[in-house]
Amino acid sequence: MKLLLVEDDPAMQTTLVRALGRRNMRIQACSDGIEALALWLAAPPDVVLLDLSLPGMDGLQVLAAARKAGLRTPVLILTARGTVGDRVLGLNAGADDYLPKPFDLEELEARLRALARRSADTAGDFEDKSAPSAITVGTLRYEKESGAVYHHDQPMELSPRELALLRPLLAQPGHAVTKERLFELVFPGAQEVQFEAIEVIAYRLRKKLASTGVRLMTLRGLGYLLKVEA
Repeated sequence: MKLLLVEDDPAMQTTLVRALGRRNMRIQACSDGIEALALWLAAPPDVVLLDLSLPGMDGLQVLAAARKAGLRTPVLILTARGTVGDRVLGLNAGADDYLPKPFDLEELEARLRALARRSADTAGDFEDKSAPSAITVGTLRYEKESGAVYHHDQPMELSPRELALLRPLLAQPGHAVTKERLFELVFPGAQEVQFEAIEVIAYRLRKKLASTGVRLMTLRGLGYLLKVEA
């Protein structure tokens, strides 16, 4: 696994590089937010381990800029800020998991590998390698290579979590995908996120689809599905 470690504490960075390196991870480390974003853009890793308190750009700014640039690499935030408010800020900015300091190294490794594994599973989920490079449902078109969704050839502004929810539904229009499966795809490895959070993402996505002629429907006890309106 290729890991981008962004940590400005020299002792912590050295410890993590040595410990995770012994666990067969290839690590690129930096201590500056601006440098981290540049490295991320130049060669996207499998997972990003991101501290929040950084010089140049703080971790949330780095994360927001990366997501805006279309980078979908799983991100685990590692920070001394352990309040609920800080966790919410990180998750809303596009983080996939959150581990406050101090932490157990075994748990950190497990979470990093879970993110990498689920990201790989998501990339292959619902995809036939011989299938077309785009999925069209009504007026919506999902380009697999770029990861963008278009409505009448105009790109839609979707957050990473909204896209993670919409993608498997586009792959199976008219068929329900369970909330449990969608939760795994939208919040991979996020153990502290409540299950009901998937409903918040669905609500936001439903509003953005309102004028497209494609409706996001909730099937009680089954999950969600996409339906093309007549």
